[in-house]
This record gives sequence, C-alpha cells and structure tokens, in this order.
Amino acid sequence: MDLHPPPTGPDDRWRGGHLGRLLGEAMRRFDARVLQLMASDGEVPLALAHLAERDQVGAAHVHITRHLSLRGSRLTDLAAHAGMSKQAMGDLVTQCEAWGLVRREPDPLDRRARRIVFTAAGLLWLDAFRRAVAQTEAEFRSQVGPDVATVVSLGLEAYART
Repeated sequence: MDLHPPPTGPDDRWRGGHLGRLLGEAMRRFDARVLQLMASDGEVPLALAHLAERDQVGAAHVHITRHLSLRGSRLTDLAAHAGMSKQAMGDLVTQCEAWGLVRREPDPLDRRARRIVFTAAGLLWLDAFRRAVAQTEAEFRSQVGPDVATVVSLGLEAYART
C-alpha cells in the first residue's frame, strides 16, 4: 500500500528551484557574507563596523556602495542604477549620510541639483567592500570549483548585458 499517494493538485515544486529564485538566494547569501566580512574588517571605521555587526547595515545599503560613482551621482541616477525608486534611495542616502558614509553637495553642472559623494569614511567603507567582494568571490570559486565559477560568471555577465 502506497503511504504517499501522488499529489492530486497542481505541482508547484518548480517555484523553489527556478533560476530567478536561485539567483535571488545566491545574491542574498553573497551580500550577507560581504557584510559579515566588512563588519570584521579592521580598516572600516569602528562605528560603521559596529553597525554592520548589529545588522543595521543591510543589503539595501550595499546598493549605495555598489552603485555610487567615485565622482558622485545624482539621486535619480543612483536610484536608476540600483533599480530602486527615488524615494527609497533618498531614504538610504539620508541614513548613510547620518552614518558619515556620504554627503550631499551642489552639482557643479547644475546649481539646482545635488550630488551624493563618498566621505573619507565612505571611501574606507568602499575599500572594505572591495576586499570583502574579492574574498567572497574567492570563497565561491573554492566552493563550486574554478570551472563552474567561470561558467557562472560568464553566463551571468552575458545575461545581464542582453
């Protein structure tokens, strides 16, 4: 006698393993590891490291770190690059400004506009981000092997550019 009869309704197992979900889970894991490494980085200003340790800095804040140009960016451009609304990005910028990561300054090309730029502490944070990303990528390569890591990287690059 079969104790586990086949399901009679629709099969929704596909929802747990489709590419979009796997990409999302991988990105969350990657960003969490990056933030964990940044929290323990001795080069990160102590106040920022404590924020990261206490999970006050999250993946959303990584959007600023990932997308803010070294020359500064307008809020609308920063939001567009991060795929966020201008209002949501404005809230993140305000929070990062309070933490001393960024500041707003007049845009030299348009007196009515403001640019968001990294502060000195923000540049230290950015450098820690670079190191943490490099280490997390190395850990990924070690875990899945160099061939798989290369194929994943090339595949994602091709997919993102189309």
